[in-house]
Amino acid sequence: MTLAHGELQSLENIQRESLTNILLEEIRIGIYCLTINRPKVLNALNADTLREMDIALDLLSAASSARVLLVTGAGLKSFVAGADIEHMSRLSPMEGKAFAEEGMRIFRRLETQKIPVIALVNGYALGGGCELAMSCDFILAAENAKFGQPEVNLGITPGFGGSQRLTRLVGRAMAMELLVTGRIITADEALRYGLVNHIYPQQQLMAQGLELAAMIVSKSSSAIHLTKQLVQRGQDLDLDNACVMESDLFGLSFSSDDRREGMKAFLENRPPVFF
Repeated sequence: MTLAHGELQSLENIQRESLTNILLEEIRIGIYCLTINRPKVLNALNADTLREMDIALDLLSAASSARVLLVTGAGLKSFVAGADIEHMSRLSPMEGKAFAEEGMRIFRRLETQKIPVIALVNGYALGGGCELAMSCDFILAAENAKFGQPEVNLGITPGFGGSQRLTRLVGRAMAMELLVTGRIITADEALRYGLVNHIYPQQQLMAQGLELAAMIVSKSSSAIHLTKQLVQRGQDLDLDNACVMESDLFGLSFSSDDRREGMKAFLENRPPVFF
């Protein structure tokens, strides 16, 4: 199924039938927003919410108009306060492993979307919420945002990639400090450590996210897809092989209509109109 712009009735019908904990909306042409919608429990993640995220990513993949995805949480208090502890408290060791594997799989699906994914963190992003934010390509935070991996307070480790993504984003020493102390950090600290790109007043967060998303929509989608591959795949390669990959994808980009239009527009001294 492919959903072009203007064909959102099918998406809305599927949401009414299948999604109660997640909202997926096209809020401007090419800009989609996925909202974790459990504000009464600070948007905590349980098995049903993960299942609905999987469905939402299926819908997003089928939406041919999608150019950018914003990810946020409902309400003013919390992005995602963590995995649902009441749910986790009933799990056996094998069920806990399965829960972690499902979260890992779905967060990796989010991370490897072709389109840029931007987290808009309003309030608490703790445990699974911090892991969800880190699975996005980058993070915009409200001034009231709080980040942390406090799993040690529950006698468990991070389970949705927190130990690995945090280390890659802020470095080994700071990640270790945050992981073993369970310390909660402010948006200002997160910006200083390189976890967050920008901080805005809470009432401006969505508008700033939309402004940045609109800028991305105006660029070449094919070049953006290839650039995202370069960043994600290249970070785990040695420099020589990463540069070989960049040369390969640079050459591949010359086959696109966007390359022809972009260079033609530059030579004609006009803005490009990408397809």
